[in-house]
Amino acid sequence: MAAPAVPVAVAAPARRVSAGAAASGPLARRRRQIFWPFLLPALLLYLVFFIGPTAASVWISFHRWNGIGEMEPRGVQNYLLLLNDSIFLTSFANTMIILVGVGLATFAVSFALTMVLREMRGKKIVRAVLFFPYIVAPLVLSILWGFLFSSDGLVNKAWQAIAGGTGPNWIADHLFLIVAIGLVWINTGFYTTVIMAGVDRIPPELYEDCSLAGANAWQRFRYVTLPLSWDVVATAAVIWTISSLKIFEFIYAFGGTTNDMPTPGIWNSALFVYGNTFGNRVPQYQFGYASAAAVATLAVIIVLVVLLRRLMRREAVQF
Repeated sequence: MAAPAVPVAVAAPARRVSAGAAASGPLARRRRQIFWPFLLPALLLYLVFFIGPTAASVWISFHRWNGIGEMEPRGVQNYLLLLNDSIFLTSFANTMIILVGVGLATFAVSFALTMVLREMRGKKIVRAVLFFPYIVAPLVLSILWGFLFSSDGLVNKAWQAIAGGTGPNWIADHLFLIVAIGLVWINTGFYTTVIMAGVDRIPPELYEDCSLAGANAWQRFRYVTLPLSWDVVATAAVIWTISSLKIFEFIYAFGGTTNDMPTPGIWNSALFVYGNTFGNRVPQYQFGYASAAAVATLAVIIVLVVLLRRLMRREAVQF
């Protein structure tokens, strides 16, 4: 009667041994060897063009350096000076406004467009048109934006036709607001495309069930669209958090002139770093101080990305 138990007891260790042998066998070792030639080029580029400059910036931030002469150690003095620099504080505040304010506006418009385009015929063409500003050079977009919002531009012409009067002096009195609106316009097409890619995965029958249950548009968005595309939204939010730190060309080209940078009131952290190194009519060449500003901003962004990932972490919904 005990005979049938013998093969079972013997078979289980045999399966475990075969699995271990497969994990450390010649084929597995060969696969690991093939893995590195494909990884090394990208890893080397990452080390040379990202990790290396980042480490160098951290080192330079503890020194006074004009880019040519010898470095003068300063410890944390550069970081302490940032706390009392009104221009840096304004630039950092503008960076946070772009990150939060422009980001929320961009995602709100992107979600609204996604809901409108989801059932629209020819949505691929519309999506391509919306994506177009994202791939156009920021210099071209800044020229267009200046043409729209100049004192005699199209926006004020429309204002005169509807409300009368000359209209506001947008560039002189509301420059940062116009820049923020421009950033929303530029980035909306990209994030609409990303979000629509996640929404397109949702089975249409779920929306049919919602219609049969009498759910309105907000309920369909809240209980179907957002939960089932949450992983895509979370990834897009991280991408925006990182990319908002690197916004430079549009603000510089739209707010500046041929010889001068934009007014410090609309600087972000990227423009602050440029303004303290190569920018302005008379360059400052304060590489240590600018590196401290860049490192401080990068540290804040890293913390925000980690917090964002934790706050937006949810279990994947299977459908």
